[in-house]
Amino acid sequence: MTDFQPQNRIITVFGGSGFIGRHLIRALARDGWRIRVATRRPDLAFHLQPLGRVGQINAVQANIRYPDSLAAALREAEAAVNLVGILAPWGKQTFDSVQAEGAGAVAKAAADAGIANFVHVSAIGANADSKSAYARTKAAGEAAVLSALPSTKILRPSVVFGPEDQFFNRFATMARLMPALPLIGGGQTKLQPVYVGDLAEAGARLLRGEGQNGATYELGGPAVRTMKELLEFTLATIHRRRLLTPLPFAAAAALGSMMSIANKLLLGALPADFVFTADQVELLKHDNVVSQQAEAEGRTLAGLGITPESIEAVVPSYLYRFRKTGQYAGQRAV
Repeated sequence: MTDFQPQNRIITVFGGSGFIGRHLIRALARDGWRIRVATRRPDLAFHLQPLGRVGQINAVQANIRYPDSLAAALREAEAAVNLVGILAPWGKQTFDSVQAEGAGAVAKAAADAGIANFVHVSAIGANADSKSAYARTKAAGEAAVLSALPSTKILRPSVVFGPEDQFFNRFATMARLMPALPLIGGGQTKLQPVYVGDLAEAGARLLRGEGQNGATYELGGPAVRTMKELLEFTLATIHRRRLLTPLPFAAAAALGSMMSIANKLLLGALPADFVFTADQVELLKHDNVVSQQAEAEGRTLAGLGITPESIEAVVPSYLYRFRKTGQYAGQRAV
């Protein structure tokens, strides 16, 4: 433990208006930080202010492609977090510009501002030799961050779940409207879903001074499940029966490529929950779980003193809305 007291100290959170950001900011506000949320659209970050006391959370404009905006966002800050990332490229928001070059730019700006307390959120599966652009640029971003700021603490979560997630909500949406769900590659890919609240707590503890500088922490939940098992759990939770249809990797990649092309031609008009890319299919060829080395070295949630929440304890609390009668499912008038 540490006696570090963050009260009235400024921390800048880049990309804090997203799914992970709102949970991390809640944890930082609880710890007493004054939080500066750096985002391209400050007007879309007003929902964060109720997470802290009056005046504790403020949004400022910043863009990772403009160094001056990064420097301004870090002025007088004593710590910083980089959460900026994308699941699929769109326009100027490419994997390279956001996850590789952007991460390096944020870390360099932090180093120039004299900030050593820095946390960067990456992903399990980051690999410089991967065929997936997402995984390659995540690895490139880690390398760039450590090069600019060797004291950086890196968090690599597996699939992150929580009320606003793009995993369980996505498949529940598909199940509500489709007669079958695809099992890409047979659904045998292993995942270790981690609760967003546990990820946020890990980040907050590292920023309080816990953990090892320059270390990479791999975060996963209490259980490893196959993709098929997770889809079965989703269907059971929302009380719906759907076929689970195996889809070979090659066929899924071809379909993903066609979807990407069609979505560009339609200027992004396709429903996001039904669109996947060939790059995402490539990611599913590899398991996404905490490594044995990280477990042995204590670079995990348990190593940080956090007991992870299970999907059974959390997911039903927000997927109930996908049941045919919502929260009233299972209730009958007497």
